Amino acid sequence: MDSLFEKVSESVAFLKTKLPRKPTVGVVLGSGLGALVDDMTDTIEIPYSDIPNFPVSSVVGHKGCLLLGNLGNTVVLAMEGRFHYYEGYTMQQVTYPFYVMQQLGVQKLIVTNACGGINRDFEPGTLMLITDFINLMFTNPLIGHNDERFGPRFPDMSEPYSKALIAQAKQVADNLDIAYKEGVYAAVTGPYYETAAEIRAFASLGADAIGMSTVPDTIIANYLGMQVLGVSCITNMATGIQTGKHSHENVVAVANKASADLCRWVSEFVKQL
Repeated sequence: MDSLFEKVSESVAFLKTKLPRKPTVGVVLGSGLGALVDDMTDTIEIPYSDIPNFPVSSVVGHKGCLLLGNLGNTVVLAMEGRFHYYEGYTMQQVTYPFYVMQQLGVQKLIVTNACGGINRDFEPGTLMLITDFINLMFTNPLIGHNDERFGPRFPDMSEPYSKALIAQAKQVADNLDIAYKEGVYAAVTGPYYETAAEIRAFASLGADAIGMSTVPDTIIANYLGMQVLGVSCITNMATGIQTGKHSHENVVAVANKASADLCRWVSEFVKQL
């Protein structure tokens, strides 16, 4: 069986025949947050299904394409839809695209997601800069053989979200008059909306928001030497805080509504990199 490095090399070789420019920034677009691509110019779209060794996204609200384009003078490689552990993929498959991005030249990664709010100062539509994470998935994408060609056996996680990028993002948001909060993102495997008892437990651990993605992305990006910026869109308040039932349709609807500010924010931020 081919090693991870060989598989990534095959994906990269294919993409280099399709991508005329070298990307330096990667962006992951979560549920309902795909409108950022409307700001990109000179775009080239490649379905995941065309890329050797790539998984295929199956979640509603995730298009399932890799998009190369420009935001200002910055060449961006955007994932229109991510992969989730709850879809049945291995953690290596979930994080596979970031190995490919890094080998293509991506140095900075922006991860976005739609998630539930635990902090009672939040409300649906709140944008949250992620300052740290709590891994409640009880697994890790780095388990298994380590290939030193990618990164070290024990990568540092003292600054999973770049303080320098956070400071830049704050300045851009202030200049655009975009409201935001800051907080800690906790990741669970899903795919169910958490119980009220779980949310009380997660709140006691210091979580401000809860979701089913992003943390594996962040771990691997740091392992590969990338700087990471994370932004969450709070689409619903978590169980026990919100009254009524949860639904993915409502999550996507709120994300779509809030995406205008998020897309303006990310677009301007990337242009200034």
